[in-house]
Amino acid sequence: MISLAHSALAGIGQADPADAGHGGTADVELAAHTLQLLDLLAEKTKGNLEGDEERLLDAVRSEIRSKLR
Repeated sequence: MISLAHSALAGIGQADPADAGHGGTADVELAAHTLQLLDLLAEKTKGNLEGDEERLLDAVRSEIRSKLR
């Protein structure tokens, strides 16, 4: 899940705070596709995750979704 989240953030140029503002190329399509994978992961694991795992997955999806807008 963390790897997918990192991939999505890299796709929108926000994976590494040290690179912020340095004009990295964004791949919004990659980020959107990765968000879809995370949504599918959430759907398929619903009811099978520990509380912390579910909260992390929800937070990651929410963060990526907000940055794609």
